Amino acid sequence: MSFKEALQQQVLIADGAMGTLLYSQYDVNSAFEGLNLTHGGDILKIHQAYIAAGADVIQTNTYAANRIKLNRYGLADKTKAINEAAVSLAHTAQIAAEHPVYVLGTIGGIAGVTDTEIEPLTAEEIDAGVQEQATYLLQTQAIDGLLLETYYDINELKRALKIVRALTDLPVVANVTMYEPGVLQDGTPLNTALQDLAALGADVVGANCRLGPYNMSRAFESVALPKTAALAIYPNAGLPDVQNGKTVYDSPAEYFENYSDTFRRQGAHLIGGCCGTTPAHIKGLVAGLQSRQPVTTKKVTLPAAEAVPTAADPRQHDFLQRVQHEKVALVELDPPKTFTTAKFFRGAQTLSQAGAGAITLSDGPLANPTISNVALAAQLKYQYGITPLVHLTTRDHNLIGLQSEIMGLHTLGIANILVITGDPAKVGDLPGATSVYDLHSVELMQMIKKFNAGISPTGRNLQEKTNFAVGGAFNPNVRNVERACKMITRKTAYGADFIITQPIFDITKVHELRLALDEQGITTPIFVGVMPLLSFRNANFLHHEVPGIRLADDTLARMQQAEADGNEREVGLQIAKETIDAICADFNGVHINTPLRHHEISLELLNYVQAKNAVSV
Repeated sequence: MSFKEALQQQVLIADGAMGTLLYSQYDVNSAFEGLNLTHGGDILKIHQAYIAAGADVIQTNTYAANRIKLNRYGLADKTKAINEAAVSLAHTAQIAAEHPVYVLGTIGGIAGVTDTEIEPLTAEEIDAGVQEQATYLLQTQAIDGLLLETYYDINELKRALKIVRALTDLPVVANVTMYEPGVLQDGTPLNTALQDLAALGADVVGANCRLGPYNMSRAFESVALPKTAALAIYPNAGLPDVQNGKTVYDSPAEYFENYSDTFRRQGAHLIGGCCGTTPAHIKGLVAGLQSRQPVTTKKVTLPAAEAVPTAADPRQHDFLQRVQHEKVALVELDPPKTFTTAKFFRGAQTLSQAGAGAITLSDGPLANPTISNVALAAQLKYQYGITPLVHLTTRDHNLIGLQSEIMGLHTLGIANILVITGDPAKVGDLPGATSVYDLHSVELMQMIKKFNAGISPTGRNLQEKTNFAVGGAFNPNVRNVERACKMITRKTAYGADFIITQPIFDITKVHELRLALDEQGITTPIFVGVMPLLSFRNANFLHHEVPGIRLADDTLARMQQAEADGNEREVGLQIAKETIDAICADFNGVHINTPLRHHEISLELLNYVQAKNAVSV
């Protein structure tokens, strides 16, 4: 009887985790798939243990046996050999079994939860990895089907399914992975995802990993029985714990056993285990089944209602509308380093009343601690009626903290964010401080856009949609501005609504930037940075010590002469006004960086920008 025929007639029990058992014996930082070549006997024993526990289906030890992941361990050239050895080991266990056993060649998701590479993998690279691995597994002619498992990205799984479906007529199991019960990371309902996979030709559709039995059963309450595919459920043993630096699962096999028949009644034809499960858990699944007969009907629970848009203050994004047809200046103020805030708020009021499109609030500039810009933004908004634009760095918050920060900003009614990576902590004045960088800035933009859709990064329905305008930073002070502008295209694709550049001190860079943007068809609103120089010493510091800032030789020479003449501030202001002239010839947006909290200097430049609107009328 074939695997597909067996699935149609009865509920089959699959094996449990391979990695959990190997983790207890080998270095977690090694490639477990490489053990197929070096410690095949241990892999064979695990297969045999699961079969002895009652598993009808075992999977090859090839979850990450693709060229991309193996390359991280220097094993890319052994991709074919590792996959072939894995199939051979599983097949050896299969033919020695005392009851019918089926072997599935496993292909795991490649993209993962977040892209942590500087250059994230392209879809083409991922798809090539899947095709190569699937080809090696199928060439063995010793598997009964393919298992696509642990896919967080439904689009990646759909592409993988199409690839393997074109290679073979063998049964294909397609399993997604959820953070939240019943919904994928991008907000797609589990039921919708599984029905789509069935329509693409998967013989079995389901979910594995992340969720324990309780939450996995909750997830499948909203899943209807597919018309053309069977269902598969592979929960984790439960939630992991960390003991003595090692990840462990304490959930007993008896608890797992209690859910076995629940999964059958929810429509599963294939039930197995994922992280934390052992042969004891699989034995529990077998014992817990009250029948091997698959169900033909089930009651489906409707998912929660969709999130609704929040009522937005139309003034919050006014500067983005204005910049389409007039000159608009945003003014950046650094939060105070002490508890004396009177000057800060006085400056913000003066600048806002003079017509600043928004007051932008830096977040620990140069990695130095200041008063929280979120706290100041809330006061600006509610006590002074000023529109704030908050800088949010990936340096100081981990993935959890960033989500909390975004939710807090929305709760406060602050709807403008500039997403930046942030200067490394080591450049600041606190020895021992560390940078987090769980995400790159573009990934944070993507996450904020999910909040705008009412979805958390894990796919949870937030019951309300945020209304953030998201900005990205850009450094035009590079040799090849045209090449650098590709980053603006990327940031726009990830959700940037506007771009703020680093201050420019070389007027030629302004026109270079305009030409590069036009050549690449970039129409995203750009606010070009300008910072008045206070002194030759200040100019030297910026040029030599501040990342991302370079001054033209002529600018440095003028400031040096101004030092000798005793009129440094006047010359610095004149250079800034000349820069604004160049900016306003090519752009509508200006971003004024206030030097050392001297808001009166920024006010003069703001008035200079505003005067250009009067001239153009």
